[in-house]
Amino acid sequence: MNTLIFRTVAPFLTALMLLFSIFVLLRGHNEPGGGFIGGLIAASAFAIYGIAFGVSAVRRALWFHPMSVAGAGLLLATLSGMLSVVLGVPFMTGLWIYPQIFGVEVPLATVMSFDVGVYLVVVGAITSIALALEERESD
Repeated sequence: MNTLIFRTVAPFLTALMLLFSIFVLLRGHNEPGGGFIGGLIAASAFAIYGIAFGVSAVRRALWFHPMSVAGAGLLLATLSGMLSVVLGVPFMTGLWIYPQIFGVEVPLATVMSFDVGVYLVVVGAITSIALALEERESD
């Protein structure tokens, strides 16, 4: 299915899917969505790009190895949970701070950093699996 139309549309579709995955990630701690679903959407975007242009093009487009991204996400998610233990509340208790940025109070929570960690784990792991499958299929 490597047609001219698909190769033309794939970069735009990939960019739109990545943007939508960030939207789903950011709204997930208040509404349905979050890190897991957003990560699946982003990994699907990389898979579509890989089908259109090959695994080497995806590896060039990614700044880091997908498993390194997954490891960083796991570390971030773990640290988000451990922060509550350090402050003397039960593990994975949500903590909030309200810094002033340009005069606007912005709520930041460990819930959001945990969601970002899950997002990175899912993107890294599923992208790594998809790239391995696509490499094997092209052999």
